[in-house]
Amino acid sequence: MATSSSPITQVSQTPAHVNLHQPQLLTRLLLDLRGKRYEVDRETIMNLPESVLLCLFPNGLVLSRQSAALDGGDEDEEDVYAVDFDPDCFQFVLSFFRTASETFYGTDTLPGLFAAQQHLLDASPNDFSNPPPSQNPLISKQAIIVLREELEYFSIPPKDGSVKIDQNGLAGEALANIKRRCGDYLMEKKSIFTALQRNVNKENNVAEQHLIDMLCMSGFDREDEWGFRALEPSRCCISSIALVLLKTGITHHPGGEKAVEVDYQQMATAQKLLLFWRKPARKCWWDGLDIELPPSGNDEGRIIKLWARRVWTLELSLI
Repeated sequence: MATSSSPITQVSQTPAHVNLHQPQLLTRLLLDLRGKRYEVDRETIMNLPESVLLCLFPNGLVLSRQSAALDGGDEDEEDVYAVDFDPDCFQFVLSFFRTASETFYGTDTLPGLFAAQQHLLDASPNDFSNPPPSQNPLISKQAIIVLREELEYFSIPPKDGSVKIDQNGLAGEALANIKRRCGDYLMEKKSIFTALQRNVNKENNVAEQHLIDMLCMSGFDREDEWGFRALEPSRCCISSIALVLLKTGITHHPGGEKAVEVDYQQMATAQKLLLFWRKPARKCWWDGLDIELPPSGNDEGRIIKLWARRVWTLELSLI
């Protein structure tokens, strides 16, 4: 039989081999945070604040074994994700979230707060403002306020010729030492609201004062300090984070005549923070100060103009 010249009949009917292997969903992730290894389960990762996840995985988080699916690699070999994030900060966040979860939901041996307050889900809608109690996540989940600060600082020495840069425009040892000392100075300024309150007093910014008031009504105290604060390696930058439980107005009295009471006005205030659930908000401002660096070793004391660019990220996490 003559072979047809039709290209349709000439195409081989044997299907080409196609790897239809579906990526395997990961139940845990191995993270390498600046040389320190962490093994974290998927649920823990997904409960982390959005702003923290963005720092951990700026290019997005993949929760499947992509490499094994694409190149036929060894599925028993686990991928390690290199992450440029402070491991101590990561541990601080993990510990706070774990403790908050155990307190709210309980453990194998101790009941949590939710067991005592879940009857509120069946309360009359008239007792709560919108949403009705059955749809109010502040009753059924633990809410955590997450406040982060990225502070970049710039040290401007006096123009007396004592501090110079080299021919390549890089900081000499004297200027580098001033930057280090300015970083140490800022590290000691641990109060959360001092810089923002200073800006409020300077600019008479009503919105910023309202932000401070709202946070202090919702769980923070005006004298609170950052829960974690650290200099970033090889950068004039300080990263800080503070975590507090949202004050929902639900008060527990174990063994009391009324085990649970609700301050509905406080609940209404707390519900305003739901605007920041999965929707982190950012605020940026500049802060300039003249600071006096005392004599240290071979360095004489001097007055430095210190500028700081502060970026706050505020969000609410529900776990």
